[in-house]
Amino acid sequence: MIFEENEAAQIKSDYDRDGYVRLPGFLDPASLKDLLKNLDRYITEIVPGLSKIDVYYEAKDQSNAIRQLIRLSQHDDYFAGMMNDSAFTRLAELLIGRKTASRNMQFFNKPAKIGAPTPPHQDGHYWMIDPCEGLTMWLALEKVDEENGCVRYATGSHRNGFRPHGRTDTLGFSQGLTDFPNDDDRANEVVMRVEPGDLLVHEAKTVHWADGNTSETRDRKAMGLVYLSDRAQENKAAQAAYQKKLKEDLEVAGKI
Repeated sequence: MIFEENEAAQIKSDYDRDGYVRLPGFLDPASLKDLLKNLDRYITEIVPGLSKIDVYYEAKDQSNAIRQLIRLSQHDDYFAGMMNDSAFTRLAELLIGRKTASRNMQFFNKPAKIGAPTPPHQDGHYWMIDPCEGLTMWLALEKVDEENGCVRYATGSHRNGFRPHGRTDTLGFSQGLTDFPNDDDRANEVVMRVEPGDLLVHEAKTVHWADGNTSETRDRKAMGLVYLSDRAQENKAAQAAYQKKLKEDLEVAGKI
């Protein structure tokens, strides 16, 4: 998708004000079809050879119920191109306001009937970067609404800094807000109903969450792309220690 100058300025303004922006039809039907074909290929050909830290299942040993795939762009050329040289990359630069560095590409699913809620959190809390300049893109691969677990944002929450987080039992989201919801969360909640190809983008400190999937028949599949400012520095020692402890906890709990 290519934006006119005035349109790009409005998108940037809305993003800065609200902490998120919704872009309907960001991916056209042909491009979405190609993405889904490559995702099926990735699951069939690449996933069986991945480390268990790059594949989470909704329940252990349920290979037909993938909840999350991590670092797709590091394991496959198609997804590397999508992450590093695409309309997504250029949109990230527009919204962050400078050159970016790609950090992670993920696939998310909430399988019908068993997909768990996503706890309220701020993505930047996980990233351990300074300065905290980054964003997450959430690309809908199918229709998502309240029934199958749409994303919800607290408008303007990115302007209030980081809030306290604590451990959760949700696989793939080990930290969640401990003071949620406050009065601002309740007053400024927005529900993001989306169609296939729609794109949501939120700032690193934007509070967001999602309900579980109560649908009897519909999954809730999406792609996530994380971009950081080119001047954001990662605390690699802290990240490694966190990931080591997380892996140990998940193994003890029988989650992986």
